[in-house]
Amino acid sequence: MSVKIKLSRGGTKKRPHYAIVIADTRFPRDGRFIEKIGYYNPLLKKDDPARVKLDTEKAAEWLKKGATPTDRVHRFLANAGLVKPLKKNNPEKSQPKKKAQERAAAAAKAAEAPAA
Repeated sequence: MSVKIKLSRGGTKKRPHYAIVIADTRFPRDGRFIEKIGYYNPLLKKDDPARVKLDTEKAAEWLKKGATPTDRVHRFLANAGLVKPLKKNNPEKSQPKKKAQERAAAAAKAAEAPAA
C-alpha cells in the first residue's frame, strides 16, 4: 500500500480550504483518508500564521513510514523543517523565444552600425 500526504479540498465554489491528509494513493482526492494532520487556507495572506496549520510530529512519523508528500505539501513540510526543499530550475524556460532572440540580435546589430 503506497501512502501519500496530500491536500483534500473542502469549502464552496471559489472559497476553497484544504485538509492535509494521509491517504492511500488509490483513494479519490476528497474521499477516504487514513488521518488528518492539518489544514491549509489559501485565501489568507501568505504571512498569516493561520494559513497553514500542520501537526509536525505526525507528519514526521508518516514520513518515516514511507509516505510521499505531493509538491504543495512538500513545500509546507520544507517550511516546517521536516524535509529538504525541492530544487526546481528550468533556465531554458526563461530564455526569450526564437523570434524575440532574432529581434534582439537585429536591434544590437543596428545599434552597432551607427556607432561605427
